[in-house]
Amino acid sequence: MSAYFIVRGNIHDRVAFQEYASRSPGVLARFGGRHIARGGKSISFEGADDRPHVVIAEFPDFESAEKCYRSEAYQALIPLRSGCATLEFTLIDGMPTSPST
Repeated sequence: MSAYFIVRGNIHDRVAFQEYASRSPGVLARFGGRHIARGGKSISFEGADDRPHVVIAEFPDFESAEKCYRSEAYQALIPLRSGCATLEFTLIDGMPTSPST
């Protein structure tokens, strides 16, 4: 069953953020992950709209996504964004592809 990183936040310095943004897809790919939404136009219909940058990354399963985030490769990227963005990361399981009986 697929799992998803849902990331919401603010980018304070887009130029500095570019190094992180250019390197993260390669790390996600090592764990079977891929971006399915990445910072495009969004509207908050309900709730606070204080974190307009939204990213969704899909992984084959929860364990692969968790391994990705905890990996040395990804942890090495975090300092690249720490001074230029404030992000909230959530990992969530997807729905089963067919109903359980």
